[in-house]
Amino acid sequence: MYFHKEFIRPRYEETDQMGVIYHGNYITWFEQARSGFFRSLGYPYKQLEDEGFWIPVIEVGCKYIAPAKYDEEVYVKTFVDEFKGVRITLRYEVYDVETDQLLVEGFTKHATTDKQLKPVSLKKKAPDLYNIISKSMETDKK
Repeated sequence: MYFHKEFIRPRYEETDQMGVIYHGNYITWFEQARSGFFRSLGYPYKQLEDEGFWIPVIEVGCKYIAPAKYDEEVYVKTFVDEFKGVRITLRYEVYDVETDQLLVEGFTKHATTDKQLKPVSLKKKAPDLYNIISKSMETDKK
């Protein structure tokens, strides 16, 4: 399975009063990693939108295992977990770069739509993109 690593250096403003990354910021990191994932496939979000497609989030989940901290670099490993019809689920794993410790696991589920948020089958309307995403679930990348 293909995956992308997005490296992030946590900023001070992302911490909470306890000195760890505020829980809501992981969702922002998922979005950043998702953009990087599509870019790494050779199909950046801008191209998706220019071609008339959106992939709005319809569900999100996050499991906190250990805290990330200010200025301690992390990476977000992103991969496609499920892809069928007009739905795609991406998985995220946040790791500490120095220790390779898993800090957070999460997912986002998306619909594939046109700009009016009407469901679109990528297999029918964007076969190139459909094939790229499908193949990402099959090939290895380390």
